Amino acid sequence: PPTPTAPPPPPKPKELPKVEFKPLTRKYPGKIVEVTIGATRADGGTRSKTVTIGGETMPTFHLFEGSQPHPPVIAGDVFDIPIPVPRPVSECFGGKETFQDPFKWAKMWVEKFGADLIDFELISTDPYIKDTPVNEAVRMVEDMLQAVDVPLIIGGSGNPEKDAKLLPKVAEVCEGERVLLSSATMDMWEPVAQAAKKHNQVVLAWTSIEVNQAKELNRKLFQYIPKEQIVMDPTSAALGYGIEYAFTVMERIRLAAVLGDEELQCPQGSGTANSWGAREAWKTDPELGPRAYRGPLWETVGALTYLLAGIDLFIMLHPGAARTLKDVIGWLMGEKNPPTFMELIGIGK
Repeated sequence: PPTPTAPPPPPKPKELPKVEFKPLTRKYPGKIVEVTIGATRADGGTRSKTVTIGGETMPTFHLFEGSQPHPPVIAGDVFDIPIPVPRPVSECFGGKETFQDPFKWAKMWVEKFGADLIDFELISTDPYIKDTPVNEAVRMVEDMLQAVDVPLIIGGSGNPEKDAKLLPKVAEVCEGERVLLSSATMDMWEPVAQAAKKHNQVVLAWTSIEVNQAKELNRKLFQYIPKEQIVMDPTSAALGYGIEYAFTVMERIRLAAVLGDEELQCPQGSGTANSWGAREAWKTDPELGPRAYRGPLWETVGALTYLLAGIDLFIMLHPGAARTLKDVIGWLMGEKNPPTFMELIGIGK
């Protein structure tokens, strides 16, 4: 009998079938409160604009499940005295001479690099650095208000005894400006909270990578100010130095907030400039590659990690890292096309 022939093969597809993707969604009962930093003349201040963060009703960038009315914002880091700055950073600002003048430094952040806010760190007030008197430090804050017109974050030295005296005075002098006082801690929260209530300022609540401690500090602050005057800082560790502990705490805070935990429904901030504390970010080592790229990448990776963990406010040191973060934020918010790899590492437009 004749050998049966095989049927002809089906025609090869010329294109992939189009299938609509419908993500599974759920409604979340909680909401991050909106916090406004800065005050315009209409609000009784002198800033050219205000910055509002928060308002999310879903996990980070799950825009298909809720709303995110405000994109995360970036503050340029500025110090009141010259500090050792890695070369990749100093080259962006025209050399180390810029860091001799904090007002010039701040202006460059705003006018050249588009910072949304300025974080002015009064580290010279530390008794173990220069012990600058409170009144002298406050005069520098007044000068900074004149130098730039964006909202301000005013940071102390981290010395709890000195900051407990400094930050209330800053709150008094900046009345009407709605500055962010950095920061209230478990050691000295009450004088900062009292001053924020009296002078209508915002408080950065700093805790050390611990959700329950963050809740406890918020409960204390609630005795004086509402959630709308609090930004949480759960601590930002550098890549390779505990970043996994930090971002998981941020994620837990964000998820607990949208699931209804009212004690954690404040926006979160990140001192992403801490990335430069990692020696691998700046030390000379041929095996690690060129420092000109390595340092900015170190800060960029930290920023992107914390962005996806739910951070709304970033304090950054390298303008290239800040620009990259801003580009990615625009992409995730649907405002622009995804950046190329070269743009992600700060090269090209």
